[in-house]
Amino acid sequence: MENVSADDALKLLLQGNDRFIKGEIINPYQVVRRRKEIIHGQRPFAVLIGCSDSRVPPEILFDQGLGDIFVIRAAGVTVGNVCIGSLEFALEHLDVNLVLVMGHQYCGLIETAANGDDVHHHLGSLVKTASKAVENTKDLPGDHLENATKENVRLLIETLETKSPTIEKYINNGKVKIVGCYYSLDTGKVDIIA
Repeated sequence: MENVSADDALKLLLQGNDRFIKGEIINPYQVVRRRKEIIHGQRPFAVLIGCSDSRVPPEILFDQGLGDIFVIRAAGVTVGNVCIGSLEFALEHLDVNLVLVMGHQYCGLIETAANGDDVHHHLGSLVKTASKAVENTKDLPGDHLENATKENVRLLIETLETKSPTIEKYINNGKVKIVGCYYSLDTGKVDIIA
């Protein structure tokens, strides 16, 4: 899809999530014809930054098809140079107006950070990133892991908005909107949180 506004892109994603929740998926653009249409180029209408958890596949949760969403995934929705560079690519070359940052219920990386589990090597850097969200929410009422996951999304949005002059330029000129959301494994529902 070409030139879909951020608000319209969000509406399309939430409508797809509603179909997913109700079990009324239509599996758009998942046919041979669509595969052939996008061989020589992609025009996704949204970017999704999410967790690599196998229970959280964006195209399925939002009932979208081939070429609809530019997906960037890492455990715990952590944002590093690879993620930021991927987002810069999507903004500069794919003309996308919506960036959706999605955390989810029962995130193993957030749980690892909350438990203070001993981790080694590269996993340690991911847990360190999530630990700030855990620390920021330790005294809040409610479910600590859910609070920490939502805070992690907010912190990652802040990072995206401030760590890249390219991303900052697109936000400041009103071209791009970054929205945070939370996916419930219990219900299948995606709620906007930031």
